[in-house]
Amino acid sequence: MELNLLTICYLIASITYILGLKMLSNPASARKGNLVAAGGMAIAIAGTIFLYEQNGAKLHNYLWIFCGLAIGGIVGTLAAKKVKMTAMPEMVSLFNGMGGACAALISLVEFNHLSKEFAAGGSPDGLTGKTLIIVLGLIIGSVSFAGSMVAWGKLNGKVKDFSFTGQNILNLMILAAALAVGVLLIMDPSHSLYVYIILSLALLYGILFVMPIGGADMPVVISLLNSFTGVAAACGGFLYDNKAMLTGGILVGAAGTLLTILMCKAMNRSLQNVLIGSFGGNKTQAASGGKDQGAYKEISLSDAAMVMSYANKVLVVPGYGLAVAQAQHACHELEKILEEKGVEVKYAIHPVAGRMPGHMNVLLAEADVSYEKLLEMEQANDEFKTCDVVLILGANDVVNPAAKNDPASPIYGMPILEVEMAKTVIVNKRSMKPGYAGIENDLFFQPKTSMLFGDAKKVLQDLCAEVKQV
Repeated sequence: MELNLLTICYLIASITYILGLKMLSNPASARKGNLVAAGGMAIAIAGTIFLYEQNGAKLHNYLWIFCGLAIGGIVGTLAAKKVKMTAMPEMVSLFNGMGGACAALISLVEFNHLSKEFAAGGSPDGLTGKTLIIVLGLIIGSVSFAGSMVAWGKLNGKVKDFSFTGQNILNLMILAAALAVGVLLIMDPSHSLYVYIILSLALLYGILFVMPIGGADMPVVISLLNSFTGVAAACGGFLYDNKAMLTGGILVGAAGTLLTILMCKAMNRSLQNVLIGSFGGNKTQAASGGKDQGAYKEISLSDAAMVMSYANKVLVVPGYGLAVAQAQHACHELEKILEEKGVEVKYAIHPVAGRMPGHMNVLLAEADVSYEKLLEMEQANDEFKTCDVVLILGANDVVNPAAKNDPASPIYGMPILEVEMAKTVIVNKRSMKPGYAGIENDLFFQPKTSMLFGDAKKVLQDLCAEVKQV
């Protein structure tokens, strides 16, 4: 009866994961979906603690289990409550890395059990399947952990992009060596030293794998590492014959893989190009091919307020500059003031704007911006043609016309927000410094474009005051 009850617990948990993931696709139900999936996870954990039984013996080390749950729960709750929305990408990378580390530790622990089984006279042939899963979980989990830690460091500015000639070849050699040693371990599980060699090589590969990848590609990297963690967790589900763990891992792995593909499609690049090309990394690009861009022009706050106040439609393009300045609330305030004057305000969202998938959506949702006002790239590009004013807040490469017009540009072919189709373009930036792609933005020098320099939050607050006076 207990075994059946545990199976039911895992089945309920698996169903809640699927329902929760489905509900996350709609912002109106996303919070509830998160709670539903978390409830299923709680059921799976409680069922495992109190109902799991192996060889007639139940779990007995409750003190360690509940101490671990308490520490993890407190740390996770405090971290989630205190984290700023601008630091959300770092937290996602950090938590994702912890998942990879757990999967790698499971593989290490289970190999220790397998070694004892082998020493007790177990047949190597009978242990091949289990050893294969252990090796895969160890490699994938270690790569996910090391890569996520490097991504976390890059996102908070503590780790700089680093690459050298022949690094891609070295990376492939390290990965091949880890797989080769893994094959040797599968053939002969008695050599425990192989496990630690695999662990070391996988960790080294994870570090070198992410080090050269620049900020412009971070959304893709985060999605890919997330899928790695899911696959590693699924390996743990196979080892323990745990349906909930297996379902959760498969869902995370599949969702992360699909999201990675969508991110690459949004940048019009292949995954191989992202991983090998080091786009946005430490390679210095000539400013738009070295051509003379001419002069840019600035606009005053009062003029910007006047233009926006008398517009029929204003489209706001948020970028990482908005996130850094924590200006999402001030942006929403400007939206409300303009709407009181009869101006239609919407937001144009590029899929890879920010530092993680959906970063701009998360920021604006925190400021209670209506989801109906958020336009995807294709919708926004249709609306720009009838737009009076586009206000760009800290976005750069995702609005650069060079992606369409300059075959020599490193971002050529990347789908962009076609803001140049609007009647007037106002760009808020701290300076004329290039974006993460390291290239000059042709948009800034077009006749219809005006620059409004300053911190996004301060500029928006001042704009709100000016618009009220118009």
